Amino acid sequence: MPTPTKGPRLGGGPAHERLMLANLAASLFEHKRITTTVTKAKRLKPYAERLVTFAKRGDLASRRRVLGLISNKGIVHELFTDIAQAVENRDGGYTRITKIGNRKGDNAPMAVIELVLEPVSAKQAVVAEATAAAKRDAAKAAPAAEEAPAAEETTEAPAAEETTEAPAAEEAATEEAPAAEEAPAEEKDAK
Repeated sequence: MPTPTKGPRLGGGPAHERLMLANLAASLFEHKRITTTVTKAKRLKPYAERLVTFAKRGDLASRRRVLGLISNKGIVHELFTDIAQAVENRDGGYTRITKIGNRKGDNAPMAVIELVLEPVSAKQAVVAEATAAAKRDAAKAAPAAEEAPAAEETTEAPAAEETTEAPAAEEAATEEAPAAEEAPAEEKDAK
């Protein structure tokens, strides 16, 4: 069982506190950032991050659990589609609290709580993109490597066979850039 929070509750009683946190979370997911008191922001942070974790799961049971807390179906849909996709590579820390000073009327400390939707780090995004590009190039190079020995065999074959296989080599060269660079060099060697 979770440890109860110390100090007075937000609002009058436990039911009112649950409703306040649910409404704050709904506003956060709708507007992506809200301004509230520091105390409410600190209480909202674990609540909202738990809902984002449910959204990342994406299954029906998770959606029903979130709908039990946030009654607006449009906001829950946005949470499960847009926000969950934006933070799918993030392992936590979906929200950020920034203190902005005191409120003018009652001098209450204020804060902005916002969703962290940018990538985990720019460096990791670049590394992930580079590895994906390397995998694609490796997949393209594998068929080109299989075609290269076939092209060498055609250089040793009689000239009649070279003319029949040359259009096939040109079609393969237009499909793949690495093969296109190797094919003209091999044709020059053949001539």
